Amino acid sequence: MKRFLCVAICLTILTEILLFGNGKPLLPKPLVLSGFSLDWPCQSTKNIYETSGRYISRNVIATRAQIFDGQAILALPRYKPGVPFTLGVLSLKSHSCEPKIAPFPCWAIQEEGNCQALQSAVDIVLDIQHILWVLDVGIVNTLEQPVRRCPPKVVGINAKSGKVVKVIDLSSMVDITSRLQYMAVDYAEDGQVYVYISDAGTGAIIVYNVTTDEGYRVILPSAVASSTDKPDALYLALVRRKSCGSTVLYFTYLGSNRMFAIKAVNLRAGNAHGSIVDIGRKRNKIVVLGTDNGSAIFFRLKGESNIYMWNTDTPFVQDNFLLVEKAGECRLPTAVVPGYKDLMWVIESNFQDYIENSVSCSGPSMAIHPLVNSCSE
Repeated sequence: MKRFLCVAICLTILTEILLFGNGKPLLPKPLVLSGFSLDWPCQSTKNIYETSGRYISRNVIATRAQIFDGQAILALPRYKPGVPFTLGVLSLKSHSCEPKIAPFPCWAIQEEGNCQALQSAVDIVLDIQHILWVLDVGIVNTLEQPVRRCPPKVVGINAKSGKVVKVIDLSSMVDITSRLQYMAVDYAEDGQVYVYISDAGTGAIIVYNVTTDEGYRVILPSAVASSTDKPDALYLALVRRKSCGSTVLYFTYLGSNRMFAIKAVNLRAGNAHGSIVDIGRKRNKIVVLGTDNGSAIFFRLKGESNIYMWNTDTPFVQDNFLLVEKAGECRLPTAVVPGYKDLMWVIESNFQDYIENSVSCSGPSMAIHPLVNSCSE
């Protein structure tokens, strides 16, 4: 406990140095976004999209992010109609308080109804080789009248060049009850690349070996889904634990009162039986936000905006949950990721208002900012 108090003090001191070093603010300022924050090639294109109903500003929301070379790449799921592109990018170096989000890597890959393009990106992961992996569920308008445009897939895009380097068709590994939600990317000791995807609808984790083009489903035991609400979210977090020198995948349903884990080596072998470990009881429903690409997992409590960090080399107990950001009440964090200037970054929005269709005509209020310990305690 003393070690974590020291960490909290160090975080606070570091924040003050970053914010007020030499009397001048050094941290990148928060970037505030809305449905109007899109970068159009010209006004006539925007007019065409608006007239045809392919652009409805209040229906645009960014939920996930990855940081690459001073840019934030964003997933903008097509939860509702009128989302012109589902994968975007903006500069974190922008001097504007409301920078523009441009389609990534281009407009051509965003066409709804074209199965060679992206339909609805719900999660994105940037790997150590700077390949951006995009989980495209193939279903649009999921919060209103869902329409299956195309089979689900994972698309690998070189973040630097913007070229598509891999497309993984997931249609053979899902069924009508599947709900693909979260993804993790792993490199095995021999260099082979694996993608892990949570299927909340069937209670499984899809494991795909990108190197050999082989995939399979690992069915989770019934205990993992016990006491969950339906439908539910199945969170994933891939960490590299220092204590055991191995890669471990943590997972939990939002409605479950338990946290689970499995060593990646066992998951890659398809060996779930006897390999899944019950890490401990959750006193509250938690929303997993991301990792630091090391041993830390960031999360928040359901319906609350405070961000906590848990070092997975320590027991999963309340005393080891460190409050690292005491956020405002207007927005809820949806992802925490490492990146630009060696900082942790947060993307947040009034997602609940968006779901309840109570946002303004400009759309949900979104923001991207460095993780800052603003706790006054």
